[in-house]
Amino acid sequence: MLTATVAGSTRIDLSWTAATDSGGSGLSGYRIYRDGVTTAIATVTAPGTTYADTTLSASTQYSYVVRAFDGAGNESGASTAASATTQAPSAPGTAGLDSRPANSTCVAWEKPANGSIQVQPFTSLSFDASVALLQAPNDNGNWYVVEQGGTIKRFSGTNPASASTYGTVTVTSGGEMGLLGMAFHPDFPTDSRVFLSYTIRVSNRLESRISSFANSSTTALGGTETILLRVTQPEDNHNGGDIHFGPDGFLYIGFGDGGGAGDNHGSTGNGQRLTTLLGKMLRIDVNSATPYGIPAGNPFASQALCPADGRSSGECPEIYAWGLRNPWRWSFDRATGELWVGDVGQGQWEEVNRISRAGNYGWRCREGAHGYDPDTPGCSTAALIDPETEYDHSLGTAITGGYVYRGTQSTPLKGRYLFGDSGTGRIWAWLPENATAQAPRQPTQLADTTLSIVSFGEGNDGEMYVVNYNSLHRLVFQAPTGGGTVPASLSATGCVTPADPKQPASGLIPYAINAPFWSDGAAKDRWIGLPDGQNITVQASGDWDFPNGTVLMKNFTLASRLIETRLFMRHPDGSWGGYTYAWNDAQTDATLVQGGSVRAMNGQQWIYPSEGQCVQCHTNAAGGSLGLETAQLNRDLLYPQTGRTANELFTLNHIQTLTPAIPDPAAQPKMPDPSDTSASLNDRARAYLHTNCAQCHRTGGPTPSTLDLRYTTPLNQTNACEAAPQAGDLGIGTNARLIDPGSATNSIVVNRTNRRDANAMPPVGSNQIDTAGVALLTQWINGLTGC
Repeated sequence: MLTATVAGSTRIDLSWTAATDSGGSGLSGYRIYRDGVTTAIATVTAPGTTYADTTLSASTQYSYVVRAFDGAGNESGASTAASATTQAPSAPGTAGLDSRPANSTCVAWEKPANGSIQVQPFTSLSFDASVALLQAPNDNGNWYVVEQGGTIKRFSGTNPASASTYGTVTVTSGGEMGLLGMAFHPDFPTDSRVFLSYTIRVSNRLESRISSFANSSTTALGGTETILLRVTQPEDNHNGGDIHFGPDGFLYIGFGDGGGAGDNHGSTGNGQRLTTLLGKMLRIDVNSATPYGIPAGNPFASQALCPADGRSSGECPEIYAWGLRNPWRWSFDRATGELWVGDVGQGQWEEVNRISRAGNYGWRCREGAHGYDPDTPGCSTAALIDPETEYDHSLGTAITGGYVYRGTQSTPLKGRYLFGDSGTGRIWAWLPENATAQAPRQPTQLADTTLSIVSFGEGNDGEMYVVNYNSLHRLVFQAPTGGGTVPASLSATGCVTPADPKQPASGLIPYAINAPFWSDGAAKDRWIGLPDGQNITVQASGDWDFPNGTVLMKNFTLASRLIETRLFMRHPDGSWGGYTYAWNDAQTDATLVQGGSVRAMNGQQWIYPSEGQCVQCHTNAAGGSLGLETAQLNRDLLYPQTGRTANELFTLNHIQTLTPAIPDPAAQPKMPDPSDTSASLNDRARAYLHTNCAQCHRTGGPTPSTLDLRYTTPLNQTNACEAAPQAGDLGIGTNARLIDPGSATNSIVVNRTNRRDANAMPPVGSNQIDTAGVALLTQWINGLTGC
């Protein structure tokens, strides 16, 4: 079914139901035809089911049909036609609203308390230097405990009388040595291999080994060991040793810098030296070759396998990321696939890193986000990635990486990264919204225990456990006390009409923007909930600053069905927070999604962002609110309250919401819609980068780069044009540039936009490639002749 909705005097929005027949070559997309003309006016790539026709005349009727097409170009029959008539043009000086609506209901609540946790015994069993706890795939009944001395114990249930020995391996243990990591093959038990990481001394030479044990079962480790990888260890500490299979099916391995203090291994240290596997996060393919293969996406995949002692020249192809001191414990977020690492510090800072391919995390140039040995060769030019969070040694002495909580308990901490400290027993969460200018990366403490937290475990159900050096404990989440309460349903927020939550509350002001953020093909409607008596401050830069109490509401629609409503609000304490609600099938209400979620919607995987992901994109550098700026709102909007089409800036000024006033929109800048072909190609591409990238890539932004992709920044001042990448070439090679005039193929900006993996840009909030956006950037860059 095709629907045409008038959106002003020059715009009609189309939406349609996704095709159910994918054709012989698979569904590729849809072509839109207008007024019986046989040439399509636009193409929308699947799974998108919306299109905005913005090049229309006022007071004119238009008729549309949509045809699906497959990979071979075969077209379906036409949809039922849908017609709409654009609004009459607004008279100059006409406002869309006569007066400012009173808003007493849609006002930001107090920031919710984070909740807390209790650490309760999981079993009464005791263990001998337990360092890891895990379950096998598809086996929720059994638990496996890794003991540092080389034994793996197995038990079932929560309070068994005893544990059996699952298997043993000969190791050299003590201090930071021993049996340190274990992973079941993702297809276990169909693929019967179990993988172990351990240290052993051979002829007075200490090495770390990654071995597989075939013919393993749920009750016994296989008896035949195959050594996959050896790494010589110059010292007996900083061995790392954690191993996990990633969502891509590859085996990831973390090794420390080789031990000692200060990474005094050569002129650069092992952390920065790419000819060794030490101080690295590695990624190998255990299925494609013997002893292993190299995934094609690894930064240095074309090199020969690295020997145990490293090499004098040529990067090691096993390397996935580098600049790590001792990644003792780390994990993948089971919902997003993101890799979180707890990296043990030197003498002052413990850090958590979110790892991306070809990322350099700074050691020994830096400890955490702070200079350590900046004179190390290469440090002055390396693009060093800041930690997500860090704490100094007044709070703890040795970090133990944890997990993003994805269990079944109801808690505001769902979707947040939880970790601990083995020296103090403290447990924290990384809550970026709690960051302050004085402590921008300090985590939020959840518990202060007496445990020696050497590891965290995650069950197949997503529940989290603490591994003490000789006992096991579970995390039990407590209901938050104090602070605000987040309504469980959208109808209870005060931002919608309770009897019909699809309708905004009467006090909300609708708005739209010129250059919208890509949201996997969804159509969006937007409103401002401005506290009574408070105004929006229009800054000299054109950005808008909203008063405490403001709520920004956005509806997302796929194929004419509401799927999500997001509330992004400025709490009374001045901090920003995001909350998302998922609509039910009956379209009668929406329910709060805690911690984020990914759900199948209209043939695609739709991301409901977590609270942390909301503030990850809505950066402080961009003012918290995105899209609400003078150049974005300098456009006409059809106001449903009056049926009038009018300029948004004029209307907001007329109802006295802007300080200072903007009486003449014609004197203000106007950003183009990237899909509006009547605008210049350069302006359209720059508008696209502004909306989709500049919230992070700007002066004062959170990224470890000097990029400034704001629309108003001249191209030759963006630090992108003809600039070599500092965080990996993504396989392009030595010709890679952030923007290479005349060659989109060599341009990192296009490469990152054209992917949805750990190297994608934007990094969160989308599962679908914006093919129209990629095509726009490609055409623009290919047409550039210089900076």
